[in-house]
Amino acid sequence: MRRFPGLSLANPVDLLALGFGSGLAPKAPGTFGTLAAVPLVYLMLWLDVTSYSIITAVCAVLGIYICRSAADKMGVHDHPAIVWDEFVGLMFTMWALPANFGLLALGFLVFRIFDILKPWPISWLDKRLHGGSGIMLDDVLAGVASNIVLQIILATQIGSDWLAAA
Repeated sequence: MRRFPGLSLANPVDLLALGFGSGLAPKAPGTFGTLAAVPLVYLMLWLDVTSYSIITAVCAVLGIYICRSAADKMGVHDHPAIVWDEFVGLMFTMWALPANFGLLALGFLVFRIFDILKPWPISWLDKRLHGGSGIMLDDVLAGVASNIVLQIILATQIGSDWLAAA
């Protein structure tokens, strides 16, 4: 596990920025951060869409401060250990979708693909926006793109046998 001077898991803001410690993984911290978000997002899926939307919006807005604070302490814009943006990205991925663990697993995979590859316009914004909003926005857009893919899959019933079994 990596350590960073100035950051402390005892500090609630740092704890969230580091995804409850998941961002300290020595390899693939973004993937581990997204994986750490799975239980929270799965519980959120049982909420009505209004409550889910409010929680997601609050987490996204607070994420601007959370991520900026950690980045300032680390002296690096969007350090890989900062994974609160992955939490929020997965929340956007699963917005208005049914509580289905198979669909959540697929959402995890699709989100990681969009977050890693950063297709346009995600890559364009990622290069131009800095600070907390820049850290958050590329993952929010990856989450929105992932949600669109999942909504299409559900609407066209692609993989419906696999999803129904989950």
